[in-house]
Amino acid sequence: MLYLFMEKNQVIETLNNHVTVRDFSPEPISDEILSQILNASRRSPTGSNLQAYSIIVVKNPETKKKLAALSGNQKHVETCPVFLAFCADISRIEIASEINNRKLAKGLELTIVSTIDAALVGMSANTAAESYGLGVVMIGGIRNDPKAVAKLLNLPKGAYVVYGMCIGYPKDGKLPAQKPRMAEELIIHQEVYDTSNARELVQEYDKELAKHYDKMGINQSKLAWSAPVSKKLESVRRADLKKNLEDLGFVLD
Repeated sequence: MLYLFMEKNQVIETLNNHVTVRDFSPEPISDEILSQILNASRRSPTGSNLQAYSIIVVKNPETKKKLAALSGNQKHVETCPVFLAFCADISRIEIASEINNRKLAKGLELTIVSTIDAALVGMSANTAAESYGLGVVMIGGIRNDPKAVAKLLNLPKGAYVVYGMCIGYPKDGKLPAQKPRMAEELIIHQEVYDTSNARELVQEYDKELAKHYDKMGINQSKLAWSAPVSKKLESVRRADLKKNLEDLGFVLD
C-alpha cells in the first residue's frame, strides 16, 4: 500500500497544479483532443443514470462575442478558441416520460440533480483539458441572463446553462501564479463539522491571500478574501434567477 501511495499519480498532479487561465493563445484545439475531453467527461457520475446535462460547444466568433456580452463583458469568453456551455437538461427525461405515457413530476430535487450533473461533467472536462496542457476558466456570469443565453444557443424547454467554460492553450505558454487555498482544517472535517477555530483560520487566509496579491501588485485590501466576498454578497445576486429558471422549465419549490 505504501508503494502505491508513493507512486506518481498524474491525476493528482493535474488537480494540484490547477490555475485559472484567462489569456489564451489563438492556437486551435484539435477536434481529436476536444473529442477526447468531452467524451471522457461523459463518464462522470450522474444521479440515477438520468444523465440530465448537455454540453454546447461554441467556436463561432460571433456567438462567442454575444456570450461574452451576456456574461458581463468577459473578454476571454470571446477570445478563447472554444467555449463550452454546461447545461442542466431535463428535456430528454420529458421525452422518456412521453414515450411511457407518464407525466414528469418536476420539483426542486430534479432541478438540483440536473444542476449537479452539469457540475460534475464540467469538472471532469476541466481536469481532462488541463491534462492536455490546456488552460481553463469557469464562467458563472453566463447566468446573468439565462433566457437570452438559452435563446442564443437554441436550448429546448427544460435546459439552462449552469456555467460556461473557456478552454485554450495559455498565451505564450505562461500560467499565472497559483492562488493559495484556505487551510485544510477549514475545509476538511473529520467525522463532524468543527467550527472551533473557523474565524481565526479565515483571518489567516485573509493574510495569506493578501501576500499573494501583493506579489502580483493587485492587492486591494488587507482582508483579501473576506472583504471582497462580504461586499459582493451584501445584496442578493441575480435576484430574478428563480423566475428565469422557472420560465425555462424548471421547478424550484
